[in-house]
Amino acid sequence: MNIARGPNFPSLSRINFKCLCTISHPCLQTLLRNNPKKPDSIEFLLVSALKSVSSSPSSISHGQQLHSLILKSGLNSNVFIQNSLMSMYSKTGLLSCAKSIFGSSQKLDYVSCNIMLAGYVKYGHLSDARQLFVKMPLKNCVSYTTMIMGLAQNEYYGYAIGLFREMRLSGVVPGEVTMASVIQAYARVDGDKRSAKFLHGLVLKLGLDGLVIVSTNLVLIYCTTSCLDDAQIIFDKMTERNIVSWNVMLNGYVKAGLVDLARELFEGIPEKDVVSWGTMIDGYVQVGRLKEALALYCEMRHTGLVPNEVMIVDIISACGQAIKFTEGQQFHVLAVKMGFNCYDFMQATLVHFYGACREVKLACLQFEEGNKDHVACWNALLAGLMRNEMVNDATRLFSVMPERDVFSWSSMISGYSQNGELNLAIELFHEMVANGITPNEITMVGVLSAISGLGSLNEGKWAHEYIHCNSIPISDNLSAAIIDMYAKCGSISLALEAFYQFREKARDVSLWNAIICGLAMHGHAEMSLRIFSDLQSRNINLNSITFIGVLSACCHAGLVETGEEHFKSMKTIYGLEPNIKHYGCMVDLLGRAGRLKEAEELITSMPMKADVVIWGTLLAACKMHGDTDIGERAAENLAKVEPSHGPSRVLLSNIYADVGRWDDAFLVRRAMQMGKLSRSPGYSGVV
Repeated sequence: MNIARGPNFPSLSRINFKCLCTISHPCLQTLLRNNPKKPDSIEFLLVSALKSVSSSPSSISHGQQLHSLILKSGLNSNVFIQNSLMSMYSKTGLLSCAKSIFGSSQKLDYVSCNIMLAGYVKYGHLSDARQLFVKMPLKNCVSYTTMIMGLAQNEYYGYAIGLFREMRLSGVVPGEVTMASVIQAYARVDGDKRSAKFLHGLVLKLGLDGLVIVSTNLVLIYCTTSCLDDAQIIFDKMTERNIVSWNVMLNGYVKAGLVDLARELFEGIPEKDVVSWGTMIDGYVQVGRLKEALALYCEMRHTGLVPNEVMIVDIISACGQAIKFTEGQQFHVLAVKMGFNCYDFMQATLVHFYGACREVKLACLQFEEGNKDHVACWNALLAGLMRNEMVNDATRLFSVMPERDVFSWSSMISGYSQNGELNLAIELFHEMVANGITPNEITMVGVLSAISGLGSLNEGKWAHEYIHCNSIPISDNLSAAIIDMYAKCGSISLALEAFYQFREKARDVSLWNAIICGLAMHGHAEMSLRIFSDLQSRNINLNSITFIGVLSACCHAGLVETGEEHFKSMKTIYGLEPNIKHYGCMVDLLGRAGRLKEAEELITSMPMKADVVIWGTLLAACKMHGDTDIGERAAENLAKVEPSHGPSRVLLSNIYADVGRWDDAFLVRRAMQMGKLSRSPGYSGVV
């Protein structure tokens, strides 16, 4: 239909988007002549039509028709129409067209620059965005916010923070999106409580604290700086919460290891999404409560929600750590059914799972099916071979790898260290550095572990200095490894110095465990228990290793009652189930104090079977206190556990000799000779 014909020419208000797309150049000229007093209406009509195309990329062909019509009608010099064209092209993926319009125009305002800036940022052209931003004669809040968002989204957090500071110095007032992006950037790189307080204060000053996007990000930064109480206060004050707000708070509790509090919050989420379920499941996985994680997964499936690939990877990894072969295989089947097995990261996870479950053949089979160009699959198999003490096979695999990254080298170094090849671990580290590969914190943990085994203090000091000089980020695990290294290399003073340096930034219990165990090992029981008391006053979850150090300290100091109290508190206060090492410490503690009957009763009441160490500890205590009756029973039980254990027979013979039962001592020695039992010679490391 030619809308220019006929006496009844339609009004502008009735011309819709589809109609505009069919208008020819002569028709538009007629339309302009018939509406000389309404040029703004024509402009509004075209801008509205172009905006409609922007929100529907599939209609871009109509937008291009409009662009052609605008060029023919001479309306392309109109700044508002130009901006709308640029916006349309950038939002529909035709950035080159937007750039062409921007470059050819002589009348561009700051809105034009902001539109082009947003296009560059959206498609990751940060270099072009930066160049344009520098040249912009006028920068407003939108300009700064767009640039800050682009930098933060591409993980240039430091640059984003720097630009925000520039924005503040220039007097431009930030908006809610600006503050949300900046808070996220600080949360990723800073971790300083003072920065969180500063940003919170600025939000209050700007009156943005009532906005969901800003409050949610304040919850995020307080969670990442371990200020969960502050995060909870902001969360509770939010008059409106979306699912992201709930998930951020939930993740804060999970990352802090407070899974029971996380579960309470989880139950209060009105409409849980797959991220909510995944976060809670991950929380149980991180604290080793796999049974509850699997139960929660089943509950999620009953709601009709389907797991994503991240959740399945998380559960399969947990099954590997817990050596739950059957459960892990079920999720392998699920991954295949859902088509996730084609992802490289899923292949690597499966290789790692089978290696952790000591199913090396299945790990190799999975590796053969995977992508050989994906270095993570090679690394997973390397780790699996090392975990199964197949050091030579791992070495051969490492030598034929087409590509190695820092994790490849780290897996080999850690593997050598764990399998007692300490010198090889150190040599490989030096080779890695010589090849120009920059070590990370995982590499250095493996190196420090090897140095600890060798007891080489000078090598340890060099490694610590290397970490400092190369600005390797010090995580809780790495700081614990440094403290442990100094303690095992004989310098408890340097271990304490490192502990006091790292203590305030610690988020988990690992470095506290290192110093508590180190002090106990060096006989500084009082200081070890004092540091444990300090730990109890902090918002840090204790674990089973903590109590091994505490009970060892009690053993060295002879604090029987204190040791018993801490042993009981494991279950009653901290919900930790004592393992065989904790029982071993208690047997040692009671044995040293001469309370042999109680020690024997504790062994018989253990929920697990006593091993060689437990019975050997009791036998040694019987030797110390000259108790032949309990000593005989301990030796008898030890022989049942390990018939060829020579040291226990020597102890029993010595017990008989100490009380003058020479005939019995002779018979034990004679039996050792006939059974060809021997005692391995002792050795010590000179530090």
